[in-house]
Amino acid sequence: MSDHLGSLCIVLHGHLPYVLNHGTYPHGEAWLYEAAAETYLPILDVVGECALLKVRPAITMGLTPVLLEQLAHDRFKEGFVAYLHERIERANHDRREFEGKNEPHFAYLAGRWEDWYAKKLEHFERIARDIPAEFAARFREGHLQILTSNATHAYMPLLLNDQMLHAQMQCGVATSERRLGIRPRGMWLPECAYRPNWDHWMPAVLYDNARGRPGVEQFIADAGVTHFFVDNHLVADAKPLGIRENGHFHQTDEAQLHWDQKRGWRSPLEPVGVASWPQDPRVSAMARHPRVSEQVWSGTIGYPGAGPYLEFHRKYGDRGLRYHKVTGGKVALSDKDPYYPDDVDGLVYQHAQHFCAVVKDVLGGHKFHTGREGVVVAPFDAELFGHWWFEGPKFLRDVILTLANDPQVTLHTAEEALYHHPPDKVVRMPEGSWGEKGNHSVWINDRTRWIWEMEYRAEGRLLQQLHGLPWRQNAEVRGLLERAGRQLLLLQASDWPFVIHSHGAVDYGIQRFAGHCTRFDRMTHIAEQVAKGVPVNPVQQVEIAEADLHDSVFKEIDLNWWM
Repeated sequence: MSDHLGSLCIVLHGHLPYVLNHGTYPHGEAWLYEAAAETYLPILDVVGECALLKVRPAITMGLTPVLLEQLAHDRFKEGFVAYLHERIERANHDRREFEGKNEPHFAYLAGRWEDWYAKKLEHFERIARDIPAEFAARFREGHLQILTSNATHAYMPLLLNDQMLHAQMQCGVATSERRLGIRPRGMWLPECAYRPNWDHWMPAVLYDNARGRPGVEQFIADAGVTHFFVDNHLVADAKPLGIRENGHFHQTDEAQLHWDQKRGWRSPLEPVGVASWPQDPRVSAMARHPRVSEQVWSGTIGYPGAGPYLEFHRKYGDRGLRYHKVTGGKVALSDKDPYYPDDVDGLVYQHAQHFCAVVKDVLGGHKFHTGREGVVVAPFDAELFGHWWFEGPKFLRDVILTLANDPQVTLHTAEEALYHHPPDKVVRMPEGSWGEKGNHSVWINDRTRWIWEMEYRAEGRLLQQLHGLPWRQNAEVRGLLERAGRQLLLLQASDWPFVIHSHGAVDYGIQRFAGHCTRFDRMTHIAEQVAKGVPVNPVQQVEIAEADLHDSVFKEIDLNWWM
């Protein structure tokens, strides 16, 4: 038996809702600027550093279509440069203030920030202010894989009509291809939310008439995507449908779980084919490994909570910079100790070694019990690395460099892992997500049910108009319905119910969702009016211009996506 244990897939999910021209601080464009400076550029730095050391990072990088649209927008490019200049000036001001108060260590930290942001500005200018193009270049060089997603991170299992899932997927893949010059074959399933086929699916709100609904995997496959990611419990609780051997599908049942234990049924280390009934699958799923992932994201044992690391929440003044360390999980913000950069490099390396050891232990246990090499999937929100956990990019670098020199574990992108470990099990997964309780309750509950009632009504209104108005013959009607479709995509973002439920930005989430609903209603009302031959009045002209100004995203809307 070979000493090789298997593969590790590091999957980073880069996503932010559409925030350009929708406020700046504390909620809005500041989110995007912070993520670009603290996560996206540092990840590119990690990829570049590894490449210079002749090491292939093999990161699987998710860049959602709505994020790509923003990173490619002139408003972002100009605003980000202004943001970096403001940060540099803020650091300079802090340094002079600390020097005046005879606080040399804080002055030193401020000087570090000044240099740090200056390097980010230089990096951004060096890549011609085009972050998507730089990721695409790293893909073409073979350093990473890029994932697509649906257009606006819509929560797919709860959408009412099949046309909505189709439009979200088609718009998402088309946008990724347009912005990157490549057509991604893998996707990040928003919130890892999945629903299989149901003959009697019950709408979440408003309606009590059950209806047949295809599984989400059908829309993924129809968009040309071959694989996606789910939380562990969706594979652990999956129903076996069959096996694939010698290129052929063979149906099976629950009994096979008992005598075919060496195959690794229901293990997160085994990618699976996904179908809703016994058949050869068109797509595959890869499950998050809980033990490996919790080493980073856990609030109790996760590495980012270590005392020497930079404290995210304490800032110096309004919108200020960070000068203190975590110190301890139960230490009040006001009692945090000063940050000492020299204390963290060794700790980052130590945590990277521990992480790699956990990966090897997990893979070793799987091979001992099954005789099979496994695939560890470690998915994280990309913004954890650098933004929330400042030292996170260094951790990624050290993990990559460590495993690149380990003969027992291979770093693979998701697509490579599926090539080397083709799924031989086909399963029907249950509904679920990676949210709290593993179900849909984070996104639909007593605080957010009204969102889905409005969303369902908007779905029906657009479909009614697409079938009833002469948009194929009348360019003005078509333009108005394209605007309505754009607003529908934006109001479907899972971010709005999430920030309301989590108390992260309640007012902002309500305002954004309601704003898109209002603009959707205006565009559909004007479309009906124009279809009857009534000209657009001056107020409506302003409303159309306002919609174009606020939401200049997904310029190439195709109404056929909803047909």
